[in-house]
Amino acid sequence: MSDTETENGAAAPEFDPDDPRNTRFDLVREGARRDGVEIVHYEPRFTRPGSKEEKRVVRFVALCFAIVGLAALAFIVAYVAWPWHYKAGSNLNKFYTPVLGTTLGLALLFIGIAIITWAKKLLPEEVSVERRHDGASPDIERKLTAATALSMVDELGIQRRPLLKGAVALGLAPVGIAAIMPLGALIKNHKSDLLTTAWKKGVRLMHDDGTLVRPEDVSAGGQITVFPAIPEGNTNKYADSPTLLIHLREADAKRALSNALPINKGAQWNNYLAYSKICTHAGCPASLYEQQTNRLLCPCHQSQFDITNNARPIFGPATRRLPQLPITVDSDGYFVATSDYKVPIGPGFWERP
Repeated sequence: MSDTETENGAAAPEFDPDDPRNTRFDLVREGARRDGVEIVHYEPRFTRPGSKEEKRVVRFVALCFAIVGLAALAFIVAYVAWPWHYKAGSNLNKFYTPVLGTTLGLALLFIGIAIITWAKKLLPEEVSVERRHDGASPDIERKLTAATALSMVDELGIQRRPLLKGAVALGLAPVGIAAIMPLGALIKNHKSDLLTTAWKKGVRLMHDDGTLVRPEDVSAGGQITVFPAIPEGNTNKYADSPTLLIHLREADAKRALSNALPINKGAQWNNYLAYSKICTHAGCPASLYEQQTNRLLCPCHQSQFDITNNARPIFGPATRRLPQLPITVDSDGYFVATSDYKVPIGPGFWERP
């Protein structure tokens, strides 16, 4: 049977989408039929629009979107105003990430609850059977498709449910803002931060406990991690500044001095030299020192650096040398930096000179 024939074989009248007697659902049904889809069952969830049951569901969905808006707004406020810089001890800074995760998680959770409830409780029940067909759609079906799209909007019921309309707008608007808030951190030019560290001329070296470092603190063949002796120098605020101070044996120190590149001339003090602890491969801490071979090993990806040859990578994925920190000992007998690293520390980046 063709699309223009009735069940008894008689020719069916051509469907006119501009006929004023057609309802929007008539257009939807005809459009679906021409696409090989037969709507065999269609029934609104509520027989009487505006019933108590419908209003109860509408209020619940509106409440969900209100929670979405409040949670997303809380995310925005926390992202902007919550203290996040690391501080030792118990303080609000420790809750920065959990607060962001909780508020954004609640917003996304209640978006899902609202959409599922809307679909299960408010949208009409519909059963359709589809037949596969070939060929392009004629122009008339474009109007039918447009009517179908408008009918979907009608089925949402948002036009006659102003509470839902306002709840959706007010609830999802903060979510949209929350989605673009982190982009603000990408606008800042971080290039200058990548080129320098906290080390400067005259900055002393200190242990993790804040005590200053003397040459006798490191035995021959040993190494320690040192930090710039400035306020919060051993915290995440200066996470690019941890440095390995290595005490070489006499013969190894002479070999390191003779191998020094022009950029590292004068960086070594007697048998002591200092290299950035930040691996040039992926930024991991390169801190396993083999004193017999004078190799420094990064435990994350097994890059190895030859300490007696300007920390040249000799194994693993790292391709650049570890930057050397120029050091000396001041008049009080403490190690002190004579300048910052001569090259940027850590992995490479696009603007790296």
